[in-house]
Amino acid sequence: MHLSRNLLFEKRKYLFGSIILLFIAAICVAFSMAGSNDFDISRREVLLRRIGHELLLQSGDSISRVLPIKKIAENEYQIAFENELTFQPDSLVNTTQRLFTKDPLTSDYVVNVLNCGNASVAYGYAISKNKKDDIVTCRGRKQPKACYMINIKFKPTGINTAKNRYLLAGLPLLAFVGFIFLSAVKRRKTLPKGEYTGLFTLGSVLFDAKNRKLTINGKTIELTGTETRVLLIFALSPNETIDRSRLQKEIWEDEGVIVGRSLDMFISKLRKKLEDDPNINIVVIRGKGYKLEISV
Repeated sequence: MHLSRNLLFEKRKYLFGSIILLFIAAICVAFSMAGSNDFDISRREVLLRRIGHELLLQSGDSISRVLPIKKIAENEYQIAFENELTFQPDSLVNTTQRLFTKDPLTSDYVVNVLNCGNASVAYGYAISKNKKDDIVTCRGRKQPKACYMINIKFKPTGINTAKNRYLLAGLPLLAFVGFIFLSAVKRRKTLPKGEYTGLFTLGSVLFDAKNRKLTINGKTIELTGTETRVLLIFALSPNETIDRSRLQKEIWEDEGVIVGRSLDMFISKLRKKLEDDPNINIVVIRGKGYKLEISV
């Protein structure tokens, strides 16, 4: 019984550790995603300002300013100018296509040139990753000098969002796999092989926990159920001090019964049954408990 409780404790401990690792990983991913998005947004705004700058140069204006870029919706930005300008549709289309090739998040977008006074559309076009879906009109028709604003709306980056979702969704699975792996490794590392076979080699003594037997120099000695449980606790932690309270709890209290039997009596009986091997002994650790000493 105490073995199953120990394993349950180990599993809970590693499950808790895996959950902590999961939260840490999720936080790291969230910060990474946020940091990446902030960088991409800042870079995109620089490209938008560059478009405004080149449009002014094409209009013959190398002095006036491109006003601060405005984010007017989730995926929509506005370029505004200090002074009036004129523009050639072909040049605007070519400029946006050339500069947006430097933005890995940009595939499809719609450009609308608006009149400042009434926000009516003076010119517009749509560019798609699939060239045959491009919508470009009125090429070669120079637009009159006026106050213009340019709104550029980008298609949401669904692929990147999906990747992030897959990554976050995969973290619990990763944590579960890690939990199973770490639990298995921990068990192999800390528990003797005897736990799997029911056999323990203690000095020259062969302890068969399953069949409640000791074999010493060919001699077989029977054990009671309680003696077996006591010796099994020692066999799982040889040369380590076992608290007296732990022995009492795991032998009696965990079974729902608290009795007045003396633990010392069972220790004494076990010592007697192990006395044929002088290299193994159960010693008292004063004020703490007992230890199964095995001399090499």
